[in-house]
Amino acid sequence: MTDPVNTGADLSRLRELNSLTIVRALREQPPATVTELAKVTGLSRPAVDVIAQELVTGGWATIVEPGASSTVGRPARRYRFRATAGYVLGVDVGGHKVLALLADLDGNVVHTARTAVAAEADPKKRLAALDRVLAACLRETGKSTSDVWALTVGVTGPVDATGKTSLFTPLPGWTDVDLAKHLSDRFTCPVIVENDCKLGALAERWRGAARDADDIVFLQGGMRNGAGLIIDGVLRRGYGGAAGEIGALKAVRWLEAPSHLQRCPGVPETVGPDEAAAWVFNAARDGNRDARTAVRRYVKDLAIGTAALVLTLDPQIVVYGGGFSRSADLVIDPLRQELEKLVLRVPEVRASTLGADGVGLGALRLALNEIDRLLFTAGLSAPVAPVRT
Repeated sequence: MTDPVNTGADLSRLRELNSLTIVRALREQPPATVTELAKVTGLSRPAVDVIAQELVTGGWATIVEPGASSTVGRPARRYRFRATAGYVLGVDVGGHKVLALLADLDGNVVHTARTAVAAEADPKKRLAALDRVLAACLRETGKSTSDVWALTVGVTGPVDATGKTSLFTPLPGWTDVDLAKHLSDRFTCPVIVENDCKLGALAERWRGAARDADDIVFLQGGMRNGAGLIIDGVLRRGYGGAAGEIGALKAVRWLEAPSHLQRCPGVPETVGPDEAAAWVFNAARDGNRDARTAVRRYVKDLAIGTAALVLTLDPQIVVYGGGFSRSADLVIDPLRQELEKLVLRVPEVRASTLGADGVGLGALRLALNEIDRLLFTAGLSAPVAPVRT
């Protein structure tokens, strides 16, 4: 005999799964008709029709009214995922700035807020800057913390399972900071802390120079070199979150590479240490011999660690990003030439297209991934803001 209780539960779960299937289909394509959704999902047209209307009532979808048409009869109505049902925050806590990006559930950035932070700022000052930026981001968009469904923060240094940079970080005093706890006092949504290089890699595959690749080495070029690794389309963190931190090995010379730019002869005394690299790149572009030599030595050192990663992972693409990527025109070709001397197969070497927003965009992508994980495990139980008419 069939158990009516279990049968009811099974039918309820089946309906939930069908609803999730339609939500996923709506997220992955332009506004679609019931017939188109039925074809994509494999569900019957009557079932899709009923579920689509329920999703509109529940706030997960909206109806796109048909426009003028030359065809006979009334055009079929289309359904669109309601991306404004919730929002995600992506934050970059860097050595010199705090950047926050607010995006809807389709990943469309609706607001950006940033502030400068001194490199020597202690944790209290850096956290205060973070709080100000987040508050401004919400205030200026009329949102509240309850509108945010997931928040990811990128920081410098390998991030362990607790969200701390306990191994090392150039941010003064930051190894003792519990960033997730600090933010959880105000945000009830999931809070994720991740390494900036890894987020840079995610961003490049999502909206940057590596959208056509599943095997990627992302190089974060700056006063600290780092790498983010994506293999078979999956971001690799490693057991303790330190995957890609090959710069910690002195033999690969990543630690010393930026010093060639800082110690370049001819840098004016009025140029501070943080601006020296930009001055050298500009001078090299103008033909300054000492600057060209400094850039060449920097690239040779960068190539050692890059070659080690390429030989280990055999990626399709190497993406050069980070602050120094503004001068990628002086780095890409020489880096490729150095790799030809060191590796068995030279991957394509590309420059990042995301600029200073790369880490923040990667943080958004990871927050959206968390929304998907929750959505397709917990179901359609997330709080959905009512549709404002």
